[in-house]
Amino acid sequence: MNRLISSILVVLIMFSCNDIEKPRKPDNLISRDKMSNIIADISLLNAAKGINKNLLEENDINPLNYIYKKYNIDSIQFAESNNYYAHEINKYEDIYLKAKEGLEKQKAEITRLQEIEKKEKDSIREAKKKERDSVKNLNLNKKKEIKQLKEKLPKRPE
Repeated sequence: MNRLISSILVVLIMFSCNDIEKPRKPDNLISRDKMSNIIADISLLNAAKGINKNLLEENDINPLNYIYKKYNIDSIQFAESNNYYAHEINKYEDIYLKAKEGLEKQKAEITRLQEIEKKEKDSIREAKKKERDSVKNLNLNKKKEIKQLKEKLPKRPE
């Protein structure tokens, strides 16, 4: 009996899913490139929100509103475009792959810049160390010279 009910439910679900209509192409469809950039920015902002939500709140930054302003779109245009691309699975996959590639390029650039910054800090640290060592050596040399001069001076009779 349970198998019969389960089978009927599966068949009903399958037939009910067939009636889902593909959304029409919106008049103000966001281009794939722009959509890819939007998805990448949303990912970055969500990561930022997860790391330091208080900083966003203190600066009164709403991630989605920021995206809408940056790309000059509204929530309806984004929702309609997102819904359209979601039903065009190959296009949607391309959008997400491009967003991922863009994020990976940004990450590589940030890593490269961090390495440069680290090398600069190491160079500065090394230069300061050499300077301290030079001053220390100079002071030691001066002390030695003074000692040698004192030794060369005739002793005063007492």
